[in-house]
This record gives sequence, structure tokens and C-alpha cells, in this order.
Amino acid sequence: MDIRLDDLTGKPVQALLAAHLSGMQSNSPPGSVYALDLSGLKTPDVSVWTAWDSGHLMGVGALKQLSDTAGEIKSMRTDSAHLRKGVGLSILNHIIEEARRRGYKRISLETGSGDEFEPALRLYRKRGFENGEAFGNYEASAFNQFLHKSL
Repeated sequence: MDIRLDDLTGKPVQALLAAHLSGMQSNSPPGSVYALDLSGLKTPDVSVWTAWDSGHLMGVGALKQLSDTAGEIKSMRTDSAHLRKGVGLSILNHIIEEARRRGYKRISLETGSGDEFEPALRLYRKRGFENGEAFGNYEASAFNQFLHKSL
């Protein structure tokens, strides 16, 4: 598996990100989706990595800089053809190491609740993320969850 910084110009990456956004919208109450669209991922404060195997896109994940000491994980998605192959864990580990390299003290994420979100929640908790308070401009609700990991 080759994990690389991505410029988001490739059609396979754009399609996977569109599927991610669509999935978030179909599994979340109205007004509860905070996933970034393509333009939101192309801002200077966001870095996006993609995972590839023999020219096939396996997954995507992003890290948004919140401050000099904090980051947020965004747009984590494994292509459905590559589920249960360790893609999500590999991308997550890559993002955690990059956050450490940048000197972040904490990384956080916002996600939803329900069956569709359980595999991702298990992955994050496996890597030491714990539920906590809302951060940034997020507001807590009965649906969303906030996870944090000290680095």
C-alpha cells in the first residue's frame, strides 16, 4: 500500500470523496453533516492523503490544522472494494504520525452515531481516541460525537 499526499485532481479520488459526502448525508440528520466538500479539502490548512495499490485507489483521509498545536481528522473513507484490508488503519496511522511530526499536542475528530459509524468509531478507539467535548465551531447534539487523542 502506497500512501501519498494528493492534489485532489484525479477522478477516482473525487468520486470517492463524493461517495463519502453522500454517505454522510444519507446516514445523518439534516444539518448534522460536517464533512468537507472538494473545495473545503483544497484549502491551505488541509492536507489529504490517498492510499493506492497497483494503481487502484483504496482510501482517503485528511488532516486539518486547527492551530499550531492541534489538528482535526477529516474525510476518512475506504473504498468499498477494499474494506477490511487495513486501509483505514494505515491512513489513520499515517495522519497520526504526520500530526506528531508537525508538533501537534492533540488531534480530534467529529463523527456521527449509529450502526453506519460503528466501524470507524472502533478504529479510532483502537488507536487511543476518547470521547470528549465539542471543539472548534462544532456544537454538541444527540447525534454527533467528538473524539480526541493526546500526542
